[in-house]
Amino acid sequence: MLLNIHTAGVIEAGCDEAGRGCLAGPVFAAAVILPFDFESGELNDSKKLNEKQRYRLRKLVEEESICWAVAQAGPAEIDKINVLNASFLAMQRAIEKLTTVPEALLIDGPRFTPYKAIPYHCIVKGDGKYLSIAAASILAKTYRDDFMKEAHAEFPVYGWEDNKGYPTMKHKLAIQSHGLSPLHRKSFNYHVQLKLEL
Repeated sequence: MLLNIHTAGVIEAGCDEAGRGCLAGPVFAAAVILPFDFESGELNDSKKLNEKQRYRLRKLVEEESICWAVAQAGPAEIDKINVLNASFLAMQRAIEKLTTVPEALLIDGPRFTPYKAIPYHCIVKGDGKYLSIAAASILAKTYRDDFMKEAHAEFPVYGWEDNKGYPTMKHKLAIQSHGLSPLHRKSFNYHVQLKLEL
């Protein structure tokens, strides 16, 4: 059972990102503030859920949270500041969009860039420990998937409807055959990423 709160009486926003390991597309992040009495036996790290579960729980989060927000940092920003800093930037953009100002942030992972002096707690594998971070992971993942599905219509050769921009064999072979799209992250080390096992 995931924990509802980190510190009693404090308005906390859970934050997580999706898409750091992709070759293409933005990195997405979400911030979610849940009610103090929120409970869910199903909410979990988005990676431990199937697609149907994620979209069903996204609706639950959107309907029952105090507020939520999703934001992104694009491939050009990733190339300029690196994907880790871009994920922090996307989180900060999501926090900025919240209609309730959080008193503390629960960040999935070991590091974060401070935002407007709001206290924060970095929690490794936090999306499997705290409901608000799990909720953020579901929003970030599903909204990024929606973006990549739409991008697939414009760039179908890369198979983004299935791989969502991750480095699958089909995606790597398509890059070798067709080159990079405008949505590819050009700072990634492609001569290493594209090595194919015999």
